[in-house]
Amino acid sequence: MTTLKSGPATRAGHPNAAAWAIFSLAIGGFGIGTTEFAMMGLLPNVADGVGVSVPEAGHVISAYALGVVVGAPLLVAISAKMRRKTLALGLMALFTLGNLSSFFAQDYGTLLVTRFIAGLPHGAYFGVAAVLAASLVAPTKRGRAIAMVMMGLAVANVVGVPLATFVGQQFGWRLMFVMVAAIGLVTMASIARVIPSQKAHPDAGLRRELSTLRRGQVWLTLLIGVVGFGGFFAVYTYVANTMTDVAGFPADFMPVIVGLYGLGMVAGSFVGGKLADWSVLGSIFIMMVFIAVILVVYAFTVHIQVLALVMIFIIGASGSMLVPSLQTRLLDVSPGAPTLASSLNHSALNMANALGAFAGGLVISWGWGFTAPALVGAGLAVLGLGVAAVSGLLERRRPLKAQPAHAAPRENWPAKREN
Repeated sequence: MTTLKSGPATRAGHPNAAAWAIFSLAIGGFGIGTTEFAMMGLLPNVADGVGVSVPEAGHVISAYALGVVVGAPLLVAISAKMRRKTLALGLMALFTLGNLSSFFAQDYGTLLVTRFIAGLPHGAYFGVAAVLAASLVAPTKRGRAIAMVMMGLAVANVVGVPLATFVGQQFGWRLMFVMVAAIGLVTMASIARVIPSQKAHPDAGLRRELSTLRRGQVWLTLLIGVVGFGGFFAVYTYVANTMTDVAGFPADFMPVIVGLYGLGMVAGSFVGGKLADWSVLGSIFIMMVFIAVILVVYAFTVHIQVLALVMIFIIGASGSMLVPSLQTRLLDVSPGAPTLASSLNHSALNMANALGAFAGGLVISWGWGFTAPALVGAGLAVLGLGVAAVSGLLERRRPLKAQPAHAAPRENWPAKREN
């Protein structure tokens, strides 16, 4: 193999080497968050563009979510022997091609297929990016490193989604896909330049990755995400109706409300990373209680506009605070084969999205009003707390290893780039 000279961000001893590497991974998260959430604001435009009703156009979003659920375990399993840097590049290439193919989709059926393809690398990318980020820092800073990768998703809600929505509304909804594809290309160039190439585990393979699914703690952690995070989505799915019908805000004020929610996500990512480094399981307990309390308070105060704005910021923060701990927990409970477990977190969160939306819609259809989903969400958070308690009790009987097996020795960073 030919060894190439490292770039400035990967030069040995460079103080910002790990930061630049994590930032490059976060760019990909920014692109993924933009394409996932901007579609919601452009749904009427998409419906007109392909000649279907708005509810039918909503299936385009469902197709993307289905791609996330299917792609996370599938792509990680079949690429288990690949170097993680190579896998990250391949996943971002598939994401870029999926969005470009959506730009060229001429009919509804083709658009459904291309959105499914674009969703396939979503969970797998975040999974491998979390493992890479954790391997580039000391074990005591893993939570913050993972949170910085997820920060791309949060920032997308503040910057990327409003910008993509504006571009799509003013110049055609298809241009959003070109914009996202360009972000994908930037991500690939950045990863290729600043992420060190780490050799795959000598025993890496499909059987090793699948072995993590035999661990009960992996399934319990995923269940915490599905149930506990479902409460968060029960509220967010119907936030527009709640803010207009209950709080009394005009519809054209929704960009401000969504922006506050996005800012809350950014703040929550910072806090969540620090909490995860303090205590992974302890922070999950705290956040489940916090989410339950916050959603109850939201249900009874949302009719007061000032309090509604404060609460929507806090709800956005609460969801983001939980993600780094769940992601880190999955790394801890799957030593030796963390990539698949880490990727499944995003399948679990998309299932939480479906569960929350269904449960919230159910109580609305029963005539309980638009505040009822928040109370359902609080109940789901309590159930998530119960699952976390079971996980903690089992851990007391059989403690986890003190040092995660996936963490790379610090002296191996930065590694030389190889061709």
